[in-house]
Amino acid sequence: MARTTRPPVIAVMGHIDHGKSSLLDYIRKANIVAGEAGGITQHVAAYIAEHNGRLVTFLDTPGHEAFKALRARGAAAADIAILVVAADEGVMPQTLDALAAITDAGIPYLIAITKIDKNNADIAHTKNSLVEHGIYIEGLGGDIAYAPISSKTGEGIPELLDLVLLASDLAELTADTSASATGFVLESTQDPKRGASATLIIKDGTLATGGFVVAGDAYAPVRFIEDFRGARIPHAGPSEPVHISGFSKLPAAGSLFSVAKSKKEAEALAEENAKALAAAPERTAAAEGITELPLIVKADVAGSVDAIVHELSKITHERGAVRIIASGVGSVSENDVKTAHASGGVIIAFNVGTDAIAGDLAQRDGIGIFSFSIIYELSEKVQELLTARVPAVAAEKELGRALVLKAFSSSGKKQVLGARYASGVLTVGDRVKLLHKGEEIARGSIANLQQARADVKDITTEGDFGTEIECRAHAAYGDELVAFVVTEV
Repeated sequence: MARTTRPPVIAVMGHIDHGKSSLLDYIRKANIVAGEAGGITQHVAAYIAEHNGRLVTFLDTPGHEAFKALRARGAAAADIAILVVAADEGVMPQTLDALAAITDAGIPYLIAITKIDKNNADIAHTKNSLVEHGIYIEGLGGDIAYAPISSKTGEGIPELLDLVLLASDLAELTADTSASATGFVLESTQDPKRGASATLIIKDGTLATGGFVVAGDAYAPVRFIEDFRGARIPHAGPSEPVHISGFSKLPAAGSLFSVAKSKKEAEALAEENAKALAAAPERTAAAEGITELPLIVKADVAGSVDAIVHELSKITHERGAVRIIASGVGSVSENDVKTAHASGGVIIAFNVGTDAIAGDLAQRDGIGIFSFSIIYELSEKVQELLTARVPAVAAEKELGRALVLKAFSSSGKKQVLGARYASGVLTVGDRVKLLHKGEEIARGSIANLQQARADVKDITTEGDFGTEIECRAHAAYGDELVAFVVTEV
């Protein structure tokens, strides 16, 4: 079993809008293999670039904070990470989230200080920001390599790629090309023509046509292999991204894959994995008093489903909770609408459409289908829907308070009292609570108020006053009158 050096697999991570996509786009256009710079049509969410005659695989995974779960998976699957930090902002919350994912994955990383072409770029401040957050770069007490870059001009990007190759050499990445392929699923999608398809990253061995790929509880015959450009190739080696179609079901993004020689072997392995998944603990029932918002989530790729589920898990309400009852890849179907109708839920569609039959059924049954292309807007809408679904509860607001000095007379429910103003405002018609030693003994209302023997509408200032209240319990010296109003929240 002879192991040879393999290309590194790189994850580019960092805070939203810090230039991750711009960096990947520049590398893709300037360094793509086979000289296909410019108008290349990328087929999968990863690609191979070339620098100094050596190959590097980049994972084009989302950098948005909401894609934390997928991003963490990308880091775990990668050999090296590039942490982007913008020169005009420095370290931000999602920078630290990305760093935590890199640290958890236990992989080396380097820093790309981006946007150095901007007028307000401050490289020195950005370096200090890194050190302040425990990221000790070279020259400032640490050994983490960094490169200031501009994705507009390309300045610093060759130096960044030099650092990537150096980190790769230090990591001593190897693979056995004679072994059967193993790796992970980067993303999966439901192709209208090809069915369940997936982007795989090979970490070891060689994938050739003829066998069966097994990923979790899904499997697919390897009838043909497509590279990241969509071209069919006879085989693929370590660190290569490939596209495989014809899975028995959508494989979960992030799941590991291996190769089986026959369909029988593939089915047995998938069934074994399915049993393991089924043995996972089930979700506990909703707590008493908690209103649930059932959701059906449909998205363009499995990675987006994961990201949406992660984002929705952060939505909180003291008396409500989001419950995802179904999720999947592809357009909103008739079955999705029926599931929503049966559960009293709504449908969230991310970058996908709605089948004509499903649309008609949803309109007939009054099922809400909400479509989004921006995950922040999706999250805000679900928070709004959850808040609207939670029933209002009565809340009491104290308006004013007074101390009973003397009970003058009583007739039936009515009693005349002398009192002393304590706080707030007491108004004729207000509901009141009668408290004895701090404990409520009765409720009633203010029928009349007098100050200096003259009727008044309210009491707002310190001093003694007279009042007539309607209340079943008799007030005594030292009791308290508390005016209040009931509102719904």
